[in-house]
This record gives sequence, C-alpha cells and structure tokens, in this order.
Amino acid sequence: MKHIYTTITVILFALLSFVHLLRLVLGWDLSIAGTVIPMWASVLGGLISGGLALMLWRETHHIETHA
Repeated sequence: MKHIYTTITVILFALLSFVHLLRLVLGWDLSIAGTVIPMWASVLGGLISGGLALMLWRETHHIETHA
C-alpha cells in the first residue's frame, strides 16, 4: 500500500496502451470534432503509454527490492 498512486498510474497507462492495441487490432475508427485520427496515432500512443507503464513499474519494483 506504500505506492498506491504509482500502482494506479501504472494500471491507467497499461489500460490506455491496451485500448490503443484494441483499436489497431479491431480497426476501430476514431474521430474528434469531425477530424479522423489516423491509425499511426494509436501506434504512437500505445508505445508511449505502454513504455511509461513499463518504466514506472520497473522503477517501483526496483525501489521495493533494493530498499
């Protein structure tokens, strides 16, 4: 329970990455205010959010094992 905010953040970033992956796999169309968002944006968004989730999880795990 020591890192509850970090855990929540990791879960949110991982969930966001998963939704980007679902969009790519299932071919969901996305438009915001009439502007179509290209699929490459989900590739970029998925990589960034997944990378942040992984880095934050590893940092927290490293701190716990070496504390």
